Amino acid sequence: MPLWSGYLQAMTEEPKFAALTFVVADDHPMVRDAMGQGLASIFPGVRVIAASDLAEAEAAVEANEPVDLLILDLDMPGMNGLAGLAAFRASHPTVPVTVLSALRDPAAMRRAVDLGASAFISKSAPLEQIGRIIRGVLAGEIHLPEEARAAPHDAADQDFAARAVDLTPQQWRVLGLMREGKLNKQIAHELSIGEATVKAHVTTILRKLGVRSRTQAVIEARRLDLSPPQAPA
Repeated sequence: MPLWSGYLQAMTEEPKFAALTFVVADDHPMVRDAMGQGLASIFPGVRVIAASDLAEAEAAVEANEPVDLLILDLDMPGMNGLAGLAAFRASHPTVPVTVLSALRDPAAMRRAVDLGASAFISKSAPLEQIGRIIRGVLAGEIHLPEEARAAPHDAADQDFAARAVDLTPQQWRVLGLMREGKLNKQIAHELSIGEATVKAHVTTILRKLGVRSRTQAVIEARRLDLSPPQAPA
């Protein structure tokens, strides 16, 4: 059967799509609405739940289990670079995540996949391409844009992801705030926890990352940035 014919046949399988639940997280209402309409046209009967930031996305996933896919924008409140993605993957390891972003940096695309995203899709991609990639993700595939596949692979990014895999969601949040240069007192206030709890998290983060100081941990945390990490001075 020709590939296009198979694609059209798959689009008509309404009973299977009607059982799907997607969460679309983006802080721009027009983007959320357009994605919801587009997904409904590709996956007839799918339930699409909108969220405007990471906290809403997490709440939507928890309130509507099982969720089949989270479609996540990286540049929205609560993300802290890639820390939000990593924190979500740590707390919801069975929910596939597809990043839908205007970001064009190949290194950041790779880091997103290293930290647990199943796919990275450009917001400028045609709707039929988005649908094809999402079908692949639902089937267990990993997708990177061509420019990210062709870019030189940074082994340090993959090594960071491997060492940080055991961080809890709260430790990812602490690490993200450490990366922003915030002190323990500021982190405690932002996360509504005690300063002693922050200190305990920092100690555990250092151990899991295999570093000896807060400064070294912050250098490692630059892997969470959405631009290429800078070499330490």
